[in-house]
Amino acid sequence: MLEGGLHVFIVAGEESGDQLGFKLMRSLRAQCPDVRFSGVGGHAMQAEGLTSLFPLDDIAVMGFTAVIGRLPTIIDRVHRTVDAVVAAKPDILVIIDSPDFTHAVAKRVRRRLPDLPVVDYVSPSVWAWRPGRARRMRGYVDHVLALLPFEPAAHQRLGGPACTYVGHPLIERLGELRPAHGERPPLAGGGPATVLVLPGSRRSEVSRLLPVFRETLPLVEAASRRPLRWLLPAVPHLAAEVEAAVATWPVKPQILHGGEAKFAAFRSAHAALAASGTVTLELALSGVPMVVAYKVGWLESQVRHFLTVSTITLANLILGENAIPERLQWDCTPDKLAATLAPLIEEGPERRAQLAALARLDEAMRIGDEEPSERAARIVLSVAGR
Repeated sequence: MLEGGLHVFIVAGEESGDQLGFKLMRSLRAQCPDVRFSGVGGHAMQAEGLTSLFPLDDIAVMGFTAVIGRLPTIIDRVHRTVDAVVAAKPDILVIIDSPDFTHAVAKRVRRRLPDLPVVDYVSPSVWAWRPGRARRMRGYVDHVLALLPFEPAAHQRLGGPACTYVGHPLIERLGELRPAHGERPPLAGGGPATVLVLPGSRRSEVSRLLPVFRETLPLVEAASRRPLRWLLPAVPHLAAEVEAAVATWPVKPQILHGGEAKFAAFRSAHAALAASGTVTLELALSGVPMVVAYKVGWLESQVRHFLTVSTITLANLILGENAIPERLQWDCTPDKLAATLAPLIEEGPERRAQLAALARLDEAMRIGDEEPSERAARIVLSVAGR
């Protein structure tokens, strides 16, 4: 170990990893006060004391086309990161999500520093596609910190590295997601219903889903027996584009800005029309019935031929059943979305069945008295030999 305490080199690849990273850094410092950090991270990790090798924007790209366009920059940043790890000779390397980038770093570091422990925070979706990755990860990852409760069994089945379920970070935000008394009025009285419109957080998915959602809302209005209040929490970097698009809609949802307004909307909502992603787990933990929509470009759509699961919705995967309906790609049409969403806004069998399934999530995701970041930090320290 280097003089000056435990040295953790930590590499995140996008905003979600930055959020996990800063909480991990904070928990590591609480459990090991002499820890110090190097690596790659965003604003949240930098606020915890990390000096990032380069901005996250250099590598935070999604989709095949976008990655190809930025490939020279990404390759350069991989090599810069590997060289920095080798020069620093830390006590442990922690990679966070973004496997296309972080695993490229870990593989090269393992070749040059074969005795350096490597922890992967967030498992790649080996249970959904490319299952052979799990066994290959054993060559350069010593321990996986899983966000989903079924992932340790998946890694064991597929021959992957040691894997521990540490809990999803949303567990730490249940107070923001769950309605207080009176925040979500019952539908039984026939009063108005609040419905969320959530077209995604990436420009590509928003551009594909907004036109479909534009035509869906009037169909739901026509089918509903009660007044509807539509709310659209916009992500900050796309808010202006979303507002401009919604201005021409025949049924205009109210645009909300900021995290507080978003979670207040979740606590008041009765149903949601949502893009596939983490937001669906937020809705599920909030107890909001939903229909999940997803559309991608032609090239990305070919991935479906390699999927080994019957659902892409996180809550369905955790529950082990397709409790939340999905309308994907060619099925993602206004009439099918409206026909699936409308029954969820009434006190009928579809709504009751989904609510009953969502009520089982807490037990499925339980980790005990620790917070996810605390458990993750404890395992990182153990792998580092502390």
